[in-house]
Amino acid sequence: MAQVPKSVQKLIEAFERLPGIGPKTAQRLTFYLLNAPREEAENLAKAALEMKEKTTFCSVCFNIGESSPCNICDDAARNQSIIMVVENPLDILALDKTNFKGLYHVLGGVISPLENIGPSEIRIKELLPRLKKGVVDELILATNPTVEGEATAMYIQRLISPMDIKITRIARGLPVGSDIEYADETTLSRALEGRKEY
Repeated sequence: MAQVPKSVQKLIEAFERLPGIGPKTAQRLTFYLLNAPREEAENLAKAALEMKEKTTFCSVCFNIGESSPCNICDDAARNQSIIMVVENPLDILALDKTNFKGLYHVLGGVISPLENIGPSEIRIKELLPRLKKGVVDELILATNPTVEGEATAMYIQRLISPMDIKITRIARGLPVGSDIEYADETTLSRALEGRKEY
């Protein structure tokens, strides 16, 4: 059996620890860098270090940014009366492409009893002071349509319902461009529940 040099094996193992990277992908990335010009590997290493040094979590919404508050929280042109609750900063990248002009709150996960993650392990309590200021009129719950995402949305809804704030949930159902015949029962049921007048 062929032995790879320790430095190569070490990089393969480092890539394998990244989410979504299996052994084969880790090997491909490592051997790509091995054959790439030295400056490409240096640029990758520098970019990773610079990201760690220059990024921080926003003290208001817990998004990532190079300053705190982040550029979204600091933008006076955004609608301060709407906050969208999301699971992680990647959700903001996707949702901001829709031209949503409100603010965000990043939970940093979802309630998951199987993984011993309760409400106190995510940033729900940090949301409450933002709502108690009386500026927010609507809270949009934009957690994923998973069991954990739904449980988290229901928990937040119950917690916030005594306040005089409109609570909405992002719609669920058929994605644009999909065929009805390929959709599962749950997706079709939710599409019917969320129907609107045409």
